Amino acid sequence: MLLAIDVGNSTTVVGTFQGDELRDHWRLSTHAHETADELALKLSGLLRFAGLDLGQDVDGSIVSSVVPTLTETLRQVAERYLRRPLVVVEPGVRTGLALRVDNPREIGADRIVNAVAAYELYGGPAIVVDFGTATSFDVVDGEGQFIGGAIAPGVTTSADALVRRAARLPRVETVTPPSPIGRSTVTALQSGIVYGAAGQVDALVARMSRELGPGVTTVATGGLAHSVLAACESIDHHDPWLTLKGLALVWDRNRP
Repeated sequence: MLLAIDVGNSTTVVGTFQGDELRDHWRLSTHAHETADELALKLSGLLRFAGLDLGQDVDGSIVSSVVPTLTETLRQVAERYLRRPLVVVEPGVRTGLALRVDNPREIGADRIVNAVAAYELYGGPAIVVDFGTATSFDVVDGEGQFIGGAIAPGVTTSADALVRRAARLPRVETVTPPSPIGRSTVTALQSGIVYGAAGQVDALVARMSRELGPGVTTVATGGLAHSVLAACESIDHHDPWLTLKGLALVWDRNRP
């Protein structure tokens, strides 16, 4: 069994694969200063829910991470508790994806893995919209090359910043309001947050698609996609576990 872990700034996604099949998946809050023992205990508990044992049933593991402290901590978990091969998505790892950008080393591992999965599963050209702490746009051309993208503040990141700076504005649930014309402060905020984020996505996808040419596929993923997906007009597929699937593909290309 393969254990796949994607560490984001706010959320960590964990999944298990039996062969090519995604068997289990979980979303957890990211805590940058957890110890290896704490992380191992958490992973062990999740696997027990699925009837699996961390030390016995895991044949290998793969990690993509944008939190350096946790990258190192997960290396320690693999060494102490798994004692099985670990692949960390970083420079030198075979992804099968050419990075046609100015500085390939600065591209986040999650963005690379998303692009790998999008091209393999949906073809190219493709745009991945990942709704997380940031809303990232990852672009793969028709030849399977990562050619760049865009990074914008995430849905809740923007909303939190607004509430912090405006003393009289309350925190609201990020849901689609009955109308884009809000008739109260709450629905006005919800309209601005949800339809504003959707409009940003649709505008950027439209501009990118004009550069890419015909036949572009747009794939949404990330823990906050459900908040705005219904308001977006440019998304072709919603694949909430795209990053995990990309990790499994990269694992297959780097089996020890």
